[in-house]
Amino acid sequence: MRAKLTYALTAAVLVVYFVLVGSRGVLLIETGTPLTVTFGVAVLILPGIGLWFLWKNTQFVRRANALAAELDAEGGLPVDELRRTPSGRIDRDSADEVFARRKAETEAAPDDWRTWFRLAVAYHDARDTPRARKAMQRAIALHDGKQPETA
Repeated sequence: MRAKLTYALTAAVLVVYFVLVGSRGVLLIETGTPLTVTFGVAVLILPGIGLWFLWKNTQFVRRANALAAELDAEGGLPVDELRRTPSGRIDRDSADEVFARRKAETEAAPDDWRTWFRLAVAYHDARDTPRARKAMQRAIALHDGKQPETA
């Protein structure tokens, strides 16, 4: 719950920031000189890109959370079996062992979104965020019945 609140607060702050920056861009355009209009348009592009990125990321998180809820209802969420260091960090060898099992599971059932979800969790635990995101995107695509992109 705390992560959701933090995400919502961060998103709200970003939206306020984008609105403020966008209003400055409009003011620059209203000045009417070629230089200020050019800067105004450039300033408006940045909040547009930021809002698009925020929207896409929010949709990704919502869809991943929906898959987690569905998998939890089925009793298929991966169990946290990772060893931890005294400081609480995940032991790298432990993460590698779990990852090897999840990868083999996914190779055995490449069209099952559940295996891709669990592989995404294993990638995340191994601190490989880009691959975790790609695996989760594949799980979402398979769940939605879409043909996932090949990596």
